[in-house]
Amino acid sequence: MKNMRFEERIHKYEYKLNDTDDQVVEYILNNKQDFVTKSIQSLAATLYTVPNTITRLSKKLGYDGFSHLKNRIKDELDSTDGEKKDSSNYFIQKTFELLDMEQIETTAKMLQDAKHVLFYAVGDTADFCRMMVRHLRVVGKSSEYSIHRHEMLHMIEEMNKQDVLFLISLSGETPQVLELAEKAVQRNIPIISLTHFSRNSLQKLASINLYCYAPKKEKNGYNITDRTPAMIVLQTLSQIYWNHY
Repeated sequence: MKNMRFEERIHKYEYKLNDTDDQVVEYILNNKQDFVTKSIQSLAATLYTVPNTITRLSKKLGYDGFSHLKNRIKDELDSTDGEKKDSSNYFIQKTFELLDMEQIETTAKMLQDAKHVLFYAVGDTADFCRMMVRHLRVVGKSSEYSIHRHEMLHMIEEMNKQDVLFLISLSGETPQVLELAEKAVQRNIPIISLTHFSRNSLQKLASINLYCYAPKKEKNGYNITDRTPAMIVLQTLSQIYWNHY
């Protein structure tokens, strides 16, 4: 995680942040040059809070403490590396940085506690749903998937808040997936999402967000997005599930 930028950490750990944390984060985002010159006492006074609040925030974001946070932001300001990273190795490295074991363990428990688990994705990504149903079956957990929209809509009508809907959409904007997510929200059905690490519509509807690093790639009109990062997240989740349950 050493190469993860401040903005990426905010996105990854936003579920941990409270209103006071958000105010500190907003100040840092808007005043990076000024921030790297301040002591923790000076920053706390500027924000009408106490140093411990800033230390706790630093650790929530995966830094060792305030000094680590400040030095990493200084490094980011000094960095002149504008090269676009566009290789499978880079995507895999970023995905491992994004793995949040606390969220993955929470997801595993949510799957275990659910009366029924339903998976859905569209296109080539649907193969991951078949894989996850098989992975849960290994330890006796019943789950289902379908590639048919109308069948999925019918299944959701039979579900309730004791069940879980697991949706995979790397863009987070797949219309069929969002349609199911909105139906699930109406019925108070918890949603787990797996998307590329971005702000997207699906993550806003989900109870738990899992991320991989798989930006969309096209060639000659074909979608050639690297799906290996999604496999890494799902395999990690499966391993945690098998180990615990």
